[in-house]
Amino acid sequence: MSILPVTLVQMAFLVPSLEEGCEALNRAYGWGPFLGGTEGVLADHVYRGTPADPIRIRGVFVQTGTINVEVIEVVSDAPSAFHEMLRADGQPVLHHCATFAADYEGTRDHLVAQGYPVVSEFGFAGRRICYVDTRPLLGFMTEIYPDLPVIRAMYAETVEATAARPGASDISPFSTPR
Repeated sequence: MSILPVTLVQMAFLVPSLEEGCEALNRAYGWGPFLGGTEGVLADHVYRGTPADPIRIRGVFVQTGTINVEVIEVVSDAPSAFHEMLRADGQPVLHHCATFAADYEGTRDHLVAQGYPVVSEFGFAGRRICYVDTRPLLGFMTEIYPDLPVIRAMYAETVEATAARPGASDISPFSTPR
């Protein structure tokens, strides 16, 4: 199975405050509703090849056209792919674009062989997810996750919520079990 081409399906932004970031995106672009918002822990974390403390984040998904957008507030201090890109001036930043990988290890290893190292890798739903440092290529990292039904369900729920309540400004929890 070929891992190419890699298809990007999401863009993710780091913001200093999740609520303020969502409010600004709703005002400026009319995006909404936002799904998620609760604190998540990315455990079994390996940072640049060394076991590291878990990463704590708050994040939401929002749909705009065919693009899924993730908005993330980092709430822990442990070194991670997120911390490498937080701006000193507190301004939002495009952190990563994501891809579903039918062959997670093959996709990760292909990018590493191209000279883009894994920055953070952690456990999710019994599998691994990672951020590869593709900043020299595109200015942002690439998130690779396996093609898991739970993640597909989160994407689908985001699309459905946007179709049902386009432009709503609220942050609502996912109903999809994770």
